[in-house]
Amino acid sequence: MSNNNIDDSQINDGSKINEDCQINNDSKIRADISDGSITSDGSITSDDSITSDDSHITKLNYQGKEIILLATAHVSQQSVELVKRVISEEKPDSVCIELDEGRYKNLQDPKAWENTDIVKVIKSNRVGFLLVNLALSSYQKKLAKQLGTNVGGEMIQGIKSAEEVGAKLVLADRDIQTTFLRIWRKLSFWEKSKLLTSLLFSFDEDTEISEKELHELLESDILETAITGMHKEFPSIGEVLINERDQYLASKIRTAPGKKVVAVLGGAHVPGVTKEIDIERDISSISTAPPKSKLSKAVGWIIPGAILVLIVYAFVVSFQTGLQQLSAWVLWTGLLAAGFTALSLAHPLSILTSFVAAPFTTINPVLACGWFTGLVEAWIKKPTVKDVNNIPQDIFSFKGFFRNRFLKILMVVMMANIGASIGTFVAGLDMIRNLFHM
Repeated sequence: MSNNNIDDSQINDGSKINEDCQINNDSKIRADISDGSITSDGSITSDDSITSDDSHITKLNYQGKEIILLATAHVSQQSVELVKRVISEEKPDSVCIELDEGRYKNLQDPKAWENTDIVKVIKSNRVGFLLVNLALSSYQKKLAKQLGTNVGGEMIQGIKSAEEVGAKLVLADRDIQTTFLRIWRKLSFWEKSKLLTSLLFSFDEDTEISEKELHELLESDILETAITGMHKEFPSIGEVLINERDQYLASKIRTAPGKKVVAVLGGAHVPGVTKEIDIERDISSISTAPPKSKLSKAVGWIIPGAILVLIVYAFVVSFQTGLQQLSAWVLWTGLLAAGFTALSLAHPLSILTSFVAAPFTTINPVLACGWFTGLVEAWIKKPTVKDVNNIPQDIFSFKGFFRNRFLKILMVVMMANIGASIGTFVAGLDMIRNLFHM
């Protein structure tokens, strides 16, 4: 049953989304997700506040090394100009940017997303991870469009300017998959479901950002604003996205080569990095995704095992009782999986696949109902380049979401898994009830 729920297997830290499932510079799981873009808590600073008084420049000294932190806005052209000017004037030995290796490589190949293979996405268990990133990156792209600028321009400028002055380029951010997996494993099944639902349906395609909201976005953090109120419900999100990454960034900046270092950061990270720069920390514990707990691993096998025991015991009591229990299992898991799949407006064959696959996959921890359902849906209605192109617009529209084949397949996978998971618990309770009425 384990893989039928929205568990951390859907955020696979073993394989890289940017290799098999790239979503471009525009809808990207890359720079858009970087703090040069979305996920990193891409804070945004008002263009009006980036003036000649250099209020967005923080100079620090660490054991004789001069460190210059640039607080940038991820949708600000003036931030781009600030980065260019400071690096040109200071000619640092190293330039640190808020990107990891994967996002940096993806910036170099802005067309790779057109070759996204939905089948690989499903097979590698990245559906939940991908949906979250698409929602957040599309939100930031929408904001950038309203401001009439590009997303992540300051990071690109940092790369270019480092090359121009002969500085060592340092990718200072933690791998984004590690960040998201650390968050994912801290959330319960219901918290994961709630988070995905909130992200996907809290953004309104037609509602323009008001002047007040825009000011708040420019002064705070885009991720925090995008998921307004979620900190209170999910305190672990802020801890992992901001605090841990402040520690990681500070460590990378502190150890960058040379006597003068310029770091291009989202504005929200500058205060934290400033505090952390003098603190020697062992960042190994936050540099990797935590392993699944022994309890969660055990539950993945215990529940299916218990179901099988109930079915076998029922057959021992009587053949008729055994058939009754087996029927309860097949019907509850199959019907609920099929029902949830139908809610995603899937093809009839995909719905049938959910019904057939659910009873088998829910008793096998290494399989998921959504895999089979999603693959059938992808086979019937294979996404086109146009679908991938339209993700930033379609993801905020109810009609667009279900019209876009790429997004619809992801939803079909999620809904089939959710239905099968609920069916598992309902069927188990029904079987226990039947056992007491023998």
